[in-house]
Amino acid sequence: MPSLTPSPTPLNPSSAATDDRLLALDPPHRWLLLAESRAFSEYALCVATAPLRLRWPRGDGHPVITLPGLGASDRSMRPMRRLLRHLGYFAHGWKQGLNRGRPEAEDGLLARVRNLYRRHGQPVSLVGWSMGGLYAREVAKRAPEAVRQVITLASPFTGHPFASNALTAYRWLSRRALEIEPRWFSFREPPPVPTTSIYSRSDGIVHWRCTLNPPHPQAENIRIEASHFGIGHHPLAFFAIADRLAQPAQAWRPFRPQGLTRHLFPEPDRGE
Repeated sequence: MPSLTPSPTPLNPSSAATDDRLLALDPPHRWLLLAESRAFSEYALCVATAPLRLRWPRGDGHPVITLPGLGASDRSMRPMRRLLRHLGYFAHGWKQGLNRGRPEAEDGLLARVRNLYRRHGQPVSLVGWSMGGLYAREVAKRAPEAVRQVITLASPFTGHPFASNALTAYRWLSRRALEIEPRWFSFREPPPVPTTSIYSRSDGIVHWRCTLNPPHPQAENIRIEASHFGIGHHPLAFFAIADRLAQPAQAWRPFRPQGLTRHLFPEPDRGE
């Protein structure tokens, strides 16, 4: 299987953009990039709405691993793990250090998933933020027997890899050039486990169309309005994650908000 991270050989983005097997998109507009500063207010909203979580669906105690985005570590997902533990899950970090977009992290995560699967005696759910979601999807393809479901947050697993405002950060952190390679044409295929993509049309880092699951019986998209840097602690993302994880094993159903929550989640887009 091809590794998650590209080889060091660069490819000219202009020539790659002509490949019609990938949806050619521009990075989000600079105004959306500037609007990423709202992540601070989204975190404040997360703190303010904490009492509402007392009525959220409780978990069944199965293990969950949280995977940070590019340039982040397990520390960035502490609020999510606190929520998951409060709801009754065994929440774990990915324990791969800073996410630099390197291939060895995928292998390390695979070993961790299998270890927790054996330790807990049941499959592990994976919740990945941005690039962390790419690792989650690929590991689920390699070890589907050990993964219960995958939830991604603003993860660009489909569309054109250059439709991002994070390319400079990627090159600096990974010390690799981004190129088009065969794996990009299979990334959009969901893993053989239930898969949820939580995304935002106002994402200022990756184009939102790159975060959509194509139609599939066990794949779905949940739309909220959030920044890329704030979606990992946005209260609506937290609610959707709690709802998805609380489903009984082997009884996955698409997300259907009930009551007042129906007005908080816009109609999701369909991937192409």
